[in-house]
Amino acid sequence: MSQTRFDKVLIANRGEIACRVMRTARRLGIASVAVYSDADAHALHVREADESVRIGPAAARDSYLDMDAVLEAAHRTGAGAIHPGYGFLSENAAFVEACARTGVTFIGPPAAAISAMGDKSAAKARMQHAGVPLVPGYHGDDQSDEVLKAEADKIGYPVLLKASAGGGGKGMRVVESAAGFQAALDGCRRESQAAFGDQRMLIEKYLTRPRHVEVQVFCDTHDNGVYLFERDCSVQRRHQKVLEEAPAPGMTAELRQAMGEAAVRAAKEIGYVGAGTVEFLLDFSQGHDGSFYFMEMNTRLQVEHPVTEMITGQDLVEWQLRVAMGEPLPCTQEELTITGHSFEARLYAEDPEQDFLPATGTLERFALDLEGAGLDPTRVRLDSGVESGDVVSMHYDPMLAKLIVHGDDRAQALATLNRALAALDVRGVVTNRNFLQRLASHPAFQAAEVDTRFIDHHQEVLFAAHEYRTEDYAAAALVALDQLGRERESASPWDRHDGFRLNAVHRIRVALCDPAHAQNEDDSPAIVTVEGHRESDQDPWKLRIGDKTLSAELQRLTGDAVAITLDGHRRRIQARLVRHRESNIIVLADAHGETRLFWRRLDAVDHGHHEAESTLTAPMHGTVVALLVEAGNPVEKGMPLMVMEAMKMEHTLTAPTDGHVANFHFQAGDTVGQGDVLLEFAADE
Repeated sequence: MSQTRFDKVLIANRGEIACRVMRTARRLGIASVAVYSDADAHALHVREADESVRIGPAAARDSYLDMDAVLEAAHRTGAGAIHPGYGFLSENAAFVEACARTGVTFIGPPAAAISAMGDKSAAKARMQHAGVPLVPGYHGDDQSDEVLKAEADKIGYPVLLKASAGGGGKGMRVVESAAGFQAALDGCRRESQAAFGDQRMLIEKYLTRPRHVEVQVFCDTHDNGVYLFERDCSVQRRHQKVLEEAPAPGMTAELRQAMGEAAVRAAKEIGYVGAGTVEFLLDFSQGHDGSFYFMEMNTRLQVEHPVTEMITGQDLVEWQLRVAMGEPLPCTQEELTITGHSFEARLYAEDPEQDFLPATGTLERFALDLEGAGLDPTRVRLDSGVESGDVVSMHYDPMLAKLIVHGDDRAQALATLNRALAALDVRGVVTNRNFLQRLASHPAFQAAEVDTRFIDHHQEVLFAAHEYRTEDYAAAALVALDQLGRERESASPWDRHDGFRLNAVHRIRVALCDPAHAQNEDDSPAIVTVEGHRESDQDPWKLRIGDKTLSAELQRLTGDAVAITLDGHRRRIQARLVRHRESNIIVLADAHGETRLFWRRLDAVDHGHHEAESTLTAPMHGTVVALLVEAGNPVEKGMPLMVMEAMKMEHTLTAPTDGHVANFHFQAGDTVGQGDVLLEFAADE
């Protein structure tokens, strides 16, 4: 096979996968070209690339899915190859054919292989021919209601209805009984028609507690094919993966080999070239000892490929580039081995408490404090498409980054994952970071008792309200007291806010509450007041919380890490202070989870003109809820002027002094950004 060399590659994607491909290309001496929409003009992948080309407006259909615009960018920059990443055009056979017609190398499989796996019914027929085990089901051409119902009855309920041309959970429903079949069929057809322009259905036996285990395969143009072992991707929400790991727990050597060889047979059956993933359902339930069934093949690099890289020591993007140039695979099957265990956690801009509703905004801070958490940087990897200051848009998938860790075994890797999640500081945009930690620290997950409905089975625990302990309030109070001590405006004791009294005991009160109750009044039972006193700066604090008194000390370590000592018990945690108008949110995180407490600044209720000015700007990205006065009407100091909502909390802005609102810059329902001037206020002379 003749080799097709290229020294410049265009990445037809965005976000973290674009940055990921660029890193490997740069190491191999290959120049990179980014493409971007108007919404991504200042995105990280654009800043990281050697060259960047605008390809259209924000909507993906008019930019990242525009084949002509992508190909034009490749020709304009002289890129000899296109890497599609995943999503967008990565599994579009027409795009692969267009690349071939225009003399650009597509870094992926041939169009025929993509087409073979794009139709799920046809793919199952090919897999049956290749001797790959299939879930009992129906994937025939007769799509009449009567035949589909008869086949479902024959298979036995529950069954899974799936759109033949589908993906991403669209056109997919579980049917528990014959009585509900017709309604589910009608609903699936409607969804499939809307999403794919195709109403064909296939039916599978629904396994009640299956695991989702996939095998990474790689083929070259020299008829070589290998499997790089398996990944367990069972923990999902809405049929999308959340946590992945490699190797899959509970696998025997015999089962691993059987699944791997079946995956290679599947790839060779369709003439596959490049990186691909064969997905199986693995049944350990109801006495089954590891039967596995073909589900589908993803004809591209997977989001979770880094866990395979971690346990094999191979760079799969490098393999892709070399295979695309016509080179043979870098390793034989016998040369591939598994070392240790790896996890990947997908960080999304979404709110788990609101049914995983996607979130937008500006990332005020995005950082991983490895030093403060005491983590080995060779064991932790953050694949990200964003940095501090970047805007999270509504136009694309809400995944921000992937946190990948490695350990000598599963237990060590899981402990590292929890510590790394605690060290991940994301501000300004709601994310699933804390939810990921709840998943990773759940006893069932730690025991590898997983299946594809793990989140559903454990909803009560995963979505339970946080229970605050006395130790939480004490630790937060220490962080607040430390902050007050660091805010000394001069050497003068009159400017200190940390309870200092000349020739007297230091005394101070710190008011804390759950952020969900941050708008309650000071006398609300939701507010916990910690009273602290000490003889001098060198002495420990005595903290009184309810009827308990604790001896407490805080020591700052590296990064965000602090040591909290309560009655002689010392703990290392990550402590962060998120500023919020006259108050702050204190975030405490360790390997067991996260605690957030709203700190009411009792020491800073009235700071004159500076405080007055701060009430006229938006404290963070949010929405105006109501205007409480009319412009021009006189108001008195402290009178409510406007209500806005941010971080799921309402904030009332009050008059800084006697006067009137000269002009409101926003109306109810308007979205505002952090620091936006909300109104012009005219003070009485």
